[in-house]
Amino acid sequence: MIVENTLYLSTQGSYAHLDHDTVIVEAEGQVLIRVPLHHLGAMVVYGNVLVSPYLIHRVAQDGKSLSWMTLSGSFRGQLRGPTSGNVLLRVAQQTVASDMRLNLVRTLVAGKVHNQRQVLLRGAREAGDDIARKILTRGARAIHILSRNIPRFNTINALRGMEGIIGRQYFKAFPALIRGENTQWKFPRRSRRPPKDPVNAMLSFGYALLQSECRSACEVAGLDPQVGFLHALRPGRPALALDLMEEFRAHLVDRLALSLMNRRQISHEDFIFRPGGAVEMQDKARRTLITAYQQRKQEEIYHPVLQQTVPLGVLPLYQAKILARVLRGDMSMYQPFLFR
Repeated sequence: MIVENTLYLSTQGSYAHLDHDTVIVEAEGQVLIRVPLHHLGAMVVYGNVLVSPYLIHRVAQDGKSLSWMTLSGSFRGQLRGPTSGNVLLRVAQQTVASDMRLNLVRTLVAGKVHNQRQVLLRGAREAGDDIARKILTRGARAIHILSRNIPRFNTINALRGMEGIIGRQYFKAFPALIRGENTQWKFPRRSRRPPKDPVNAMLSFGYALLQSECRSACEVAGLDPQVGFLHALRPGRPALALDLMEEFRAHLVDRLALSLMNRRQISHEDFIFRPGGAVEMQDKARRTLITAYQQRKQEEIYHPVLQQTVPLGVLPLYQAKILARVLRGDMSMYQPFLFR
């Protein structure tokens, strides 16, 4: 199975254009990369990167997506071609019954919590010292106990509150996943907008990559990425894409960031510390994380619903299609992807 690649452009001052059917990216008179357009499913540009008008037109014409992000990974906008998909599916998504909505939110929260707990348990098995092992085991146990309450809640707000409580337990144990000899990495708490330390900067950037993938997956599956269930609806907010990415955060982003730190592929020198406390990744760090993310997407895993092995990179699309089947009434219940 071929996974359509996403081309990430982060070299500041670079220029992407189309030569026949090949995307060429240049900077300072040098060609950085050549990629056949048909190999790409999407393009994501960060900061000061120029894209030729003709390439923009072709991206829209071919049904691919082009997203614009800030250097820190915040989403700014996206181009796609004409809206496709079954309009009846989008209507069903918008008019889903309240009991189905509540069950969907329960399932989404349960899937996210399961995968967070699995990351802590895996870390405990691989921990190099007893202190880290105890912290991770205790965190996994706390998450397990709290997650028993999920089926009992009968409002979406209560489920959102429980998700937040469990998330704090997860990130409380998260520093123990960083190997003890890596004393340069500090993670006091999860901080966003802006990230306050390098670990949070990597997590936020990785989540932005994942959000872009999930947004595109919703579009391809014929769903409206703005109409979600777990996340509150707000103008311009891709609530469904945020819903979809919850089950993938821990394994596709958190573990990736931990791997880069623990293998010393990224160091503190790869970050910019701004006045006021904001921390940003430098070009080198962004390229390292993006390369590792693309490689991670090629890894294969068994999908129990499809009953076949698939690349990690297509999981958001398959899960979006499963959600679409539930909304159409072809399946009775959404099944999140549960990592082992």
